[in-house]
Amino acid sequence: MQRLARLRRSLEDLFPERHLYVRSGGEMKGFVLTPRKQMAAASVVAGAALWMGVSTAAMLVNVFSASAADREIARTQAKYERWIADRQARLNSAVAQLNATSGSNSDVATTIEKRHAALALLLTDMKGAPGAAEALTPAISRALSTGDANPARRVEMVRISQEQLLDAADGYAKSRADRLRLAFRLAGLTPSSYVPKGGSLGGPLIESRDPRALAAVLDVDEQFAQRVQRAATDLSEARALSAAAEKLPLAAPTAAAAQTSRFGVRFDPFTRRPAFHSGLDFAGATMTPIYATGPGVVSFTGVRSGYGNVVEIDHGRGLKTRYAHLAAIAVRPGQAVGVGQRVGGMGSTGRSTGTHLHYEVWVNGRAQNPDRFLKAGSYVLQAG
Repeated sequence: MQRLARLRRSLEDLFPERHLYVRSGGEMKGFVLTPRKQMAAASVVAGAALWMGVSTAAMLVNVFSASAADREIARTQAKYERWIADRQARLNSAVAQLNATSGSNSDVATTIEKRHAALALLLTDMKGAPGAAEALTPAISRALSTGDANPARRVEMVRISQEQLLDAADGYAKSRADRLRLAFRLAGLTPSSYVPKGGSLGGPLIESRDPRALAAVLDVDEQFAQRVQRAATDLSEARALSAAAEKLPLAAPTAAAAQTSRFGVRFDPFTRRPAFHSGLDFAGATMTPIYATGPGVVSFTGVRSGYGNVVEIDHGRGLKTRYAHLAAIAVRPGQAVGVGQRVGGMGSTGRSTGTHLHYEVWVNGRAQNPDRFLKAGSYVLQAG
């Protein structure tokens, strides 16, 4: 009851009694506006405003909904018109081709055989790639054995052999490119930065990146041309990555299999405290041969603090390898070395507790985990 009383007083304060005087014709009339009358008038005004707001909002929603529906209908209609035009164009092309060949099965077989010959010519350069002969020879052999005298049978056999040859080429190129890309990622490198931008892809027959232009050159449909282009692109990228991998330090620095310390934080053998180890250690006998892990130029030979006798090789592209604690050095600064070339003998010079090789890989001035490069090298060998 107290709350109701307070509410009543609040309403009376909001709508106090008002007196309205109207003078007309020399007469004065007075009107009393009680709180109840004022609240009733306010309620009517609020209700009218609410009704007008709801009605306006509903009208706007209907207008916008209708506009969106009209646009969707227009898009759908345009899409179907494009589809119809495309199907009509393909039908006209097929009719024109049939008219040109006069409906002769023999002429159709000859046309398909020419396309098959163009495809075989396009993929001939794949035979030089490692493993390509094993992947392509069966499909090519089946393609060349379609000597049936029946034109319809010849057409069917050549069509099947085309699909088999293209599937074999595409599968081989994609598998080899994917394995090489994975090898580069394992080494912490970006594969795309080692693939040249632009230029021909897979040979002179597919220099154009436009599938329509390639389809015109090979006299095949655009979908078939896209598959050919995809296989050639993968092959081209695989070749570029393979050539780049040959210049990277991916080989093992020594035949010694005993790896005694890994990359990262370890307990220092002298201080017995955790310390960062910037390479891999390989244990072995004194004067065990140490080999260059990749082609490059010797950038330093001599003594470095803590490392003892050191050989450093610059492999280009910001890559450098370091071979430390050597007992003997077999190269000189400025000398070009190849992968697997002997650069020194294992020893225990510098800050060392025993005969071993300390091997580091640096990329753009930062030490990397050499084990990643060794694993990448094994993947490159599998891809080759």
